[in-house]
Amino acid sequence: MKQFLSALDVDNVPKLVEEALALKADPWAFETLGKRKTLGLVFFNPSLRTRLSTQKAAQQLGMNILTINIGQEGWALEMEDGAMMNGGKTEHIKEASGVLAQYCDIIGVRCFPELKDRNYDYEETVLRKIIQYSGRPVISLESATLHPLQSLADVMTIKEQSRVAKPKVVLSWAPHFKALPQAVANSFSQWMQYIDCDFTITHPEGYDLNPEFAGKAKVTHDQREAFEGADFVYVKNWSSYEQYGQILNEDPSWRITAEKMALTATGNFMHCLPVRRNFKVEDAVLDGPGSLVLQQAHNRVYSAQAVLKRILETTHG
Repeated sequence: MKQFLSALDVDNVPKLVEEALALKADPWAFETLGKRKTLGLVFFNPSLRTRLSTQKAAQQLGMNILTINIGQEGWALEMEDGAMMNGGKTEHIKEASGVLAQYCDIIGVRCFPELKDRNYDYEETVLRKIIQYSGRPVISLESATLHPLQSLADVMTIKEQSRVAKPKVVLSWAPHFKALPQAVANSFSQWMQYIDCDFTITHPEGYDLNPEFAGKAKVTHDQREAFEGADFVYVKNWSSYEQYGQILNEDPSWRITAEKMALTATGNFMHCLPVRRNFKVEDAVLDGPGSLVLQQAHNRVYSAQAVLKRILETTHG
C-alpha cells in the first residue's frame, strides 16, 4: 500500500480488517517497524479521535510523530497554481508540501469541504496537491468526500459484533441545524460494498448520496421500515449532494430514539462521534447496552495502525 485515501487503495478489505483485529489483540507486535521513521500529521480542521488514535497507532509501531494545525500554527496556504499571492495567503501548498517531505516519511492529512463548490470539493484539491508536491505516502485522516480510517474501524466493529453471517446494516440520516459534509456517509457506504451484508440507506427526500459511493445499496425514505430487523444502525447527518451543501430538512422525527431502535434485531447503534445528545440521538440510545460508539472509537487506533503498518512494509520494508 502506497497511499490510503479510500477503500480503492485496499487490495483485500476483509484481510486488512483481520490484520487490524490482530493488532488490537497484540498492539506492540511490530513496535520496531517504524523505528527512525516520522509520521507528519497535518490538520486543517479540529480533531479528537483522529489525532489521538493516529498518534497512538504510530507510537505502537515505534514511529516519531510531528503534528501541525494549519491556520493556528501554520501559514494560510494558497492552493491555486500560478496564483498572484498578494492577498491573505502567505505560503503556497507547493513549498509547504515540499517542506513536509523533508521532515516526514509518511504524511497524514485531515481537511474538510467548503460545501460551496461541489466540483472543487469532490476533486479533493487539498489532498491531491499534498500528494503531488510532497511525493510521500499520504493517508487521509478525513477529506472533503471520504473518511476511510473511520470506515475501516466501523467494519472492524461490525465484524466483532455480528452474530449472523450476513448482517443487515442500515445507514440513517439524522437531523442537524448546520450543513455537514457527506464524507462519513460516503465512506461508510463505499466500504459496505466490500463486505457481505444487506445494506440499506434511509434519508429524507433530497439527501441521496453520490451514486459512486452509494453503490447498489437499497434506499428508502421510510426510516422505520429500514430499521426493522436491522443488526446495525449507523447514524450520521449530511447535507444535500444534489443541492450541494444545502439543508433541506430539519425534521425532528428523524431523531434516533430507543423506541425506533427497538424495531431492530439487536439494538446495535453506531456513530462516528462527536454527536449532539438528544438532538440527533436520545441519551437512552447512546447510554444503552447496544451503543457501540466507544468501541468504534477504540478501533480507530487499530485501523490507523494497520494502514501505517502496510505502508511501512510497502515503502520502507
